[in-house]
Amino acid sequence: MNYLQQILFLLLSAIAVWLFSRNAMQIRKNILLGRDEDYSGNKAERWKNMLLIAFGQKKMFRNPVVAILHLVVYAGFVIINLEVLEIALDGIFGTHRMFAPILGRLYPWLINSFELLAFGVLLFCVIFLIRRNVLKLRRFMSHDLDGWPRSDANYILITEIVLMALFLTMNATDTLLQERGYSHYAEHVTGNFVLSNLLHPLFANLDNSTIAGLERTAWWLHIVGIFAFLNYLPYSKHLHILLAFPNAYYTRLLPKGIIKNMPSIQNEVLYAMQPELAPTDAAPPEKFGAKDATDLSWRNLLDAYSCTECGRCSAACPATTTGKKLSPRKIMMDTRDRITEIGENIRINGEFKDDSKTLLHDYITAEELRACTTCSACVEECPVSISPLEIIIEMRRSLVMEESNAPQEWNAMFGNVENNFAPWKFSPEDRDRWTEDLKA
Repeated sequence: MNYLQQILFLLLSAIAVWLFSRNAMQIRKNILLGRDEDYSGNKAERWKNMLLIAFGQKKMFRNPVVAILHLVVYAGFVIINLEVLEIALDGIFGTHRMFAPILGRLYPWLINSFELLAFGVLLFCVIFLIRRNVLKLRRFMSHDLDGWPRSDANYILITEIVLMALFLTMNATDTLLQERGYSHYAEHVTGNFVLSNLLHPLFANLDNSTIAGLERTAWWLHIVGIFAFLNYLPYSKHLHILLAFPNAYYTRLLPKGIIKNMPSIQNEVLYAMQPELAPTDAAPPEKFGAKDATDLSWRNLLDAYSCTECGRCSAACPATTTGKKLSPRKIMMDTRDRITEIGENIRINGEFKDDSKTLLHDYITAEELRACTTCSACVEECPVSISPLEIIIEMRRSLVMEESNAPQEWNAMFGNVENNFAPWKFSPEDRDRWTEDLKA
């Protein structure tokens, strides 16, 4: 590799890393716009969750066939890209297969393993494309995926297929040139690899310079494709490839059925029952629930950016299944879109300039929120431990407590709770009278 190619590679690498770092920092800033919450406890359990849920994809194995397909694509893509380290070093120093003499006999074994994984990734990505576009599974046809979200998934799958094909082509042309003893390719003879060897007949009738040109083209397209993929991630649902790990680490450790109450509201109920405990200088809360994305916690916003848009939450949701307007997947997508919009507003203006929009009403409607049965099916089904339910509950609190916006049936129940300390229209004194007939 000549000096011009080395300079071009260094320049391309620097631009790609800089762009990704800038976008990653912006996403981090957006997440930290949320309210603070402490998830620092029980580190041993959190590390265990990260290994089992994020890397081991434990929750995917409820459907073993799909889980194996997804695990091969995920692990294969990550592991194969370890080979990018060698490509990067070869690009920087102008070398050819730098690790071959260092690893010795281990090197062909590793590349053979990478090729088998590459073939698995390529084949299973084709299967995923068929599932989405030919079989048209119901959860992939939902209207909340219309437009960009549906195209995004296809773009990523096609990109992975192309990258794996380029990897195999690069190896096939490289080893063929090694056999022929051509130029610097003869410096480190690795021997043929298990799958790329089968592609040799495609290039056998070409002259050495043409094959070398194909090898360099595949090499450059492979690394450029990886850099492009890296910088596409911040704009794609496939950001979960990276964020699944912190999301699994910071997952909630309490049972899923426990709903976080507001201490200020709990205290109000306590003080109503025991007025003598009420402090004289208690300050009221600034607001109840969440009206906009910044009213949510940073953990809720990390959830939004970690969403895989797989639709398992909506497929399990009884409200979605029965035709209600609610889709937990849409809740997460809307939250992500809104906090991204707020972050861009702040980046451009130096501070947030009122845009007359809020997450509640402009993105998510009251009808959607009221359709939720609070059953936690969406939380149970999510493969990366996301909780749409927390966001729904916080926004319903804002509807009810900030806007007094609730159905008449709810208002009647609220009135009973306020007056009778129970949902029923019976005074506390009369509540146990049914027991009088039992005394006989």
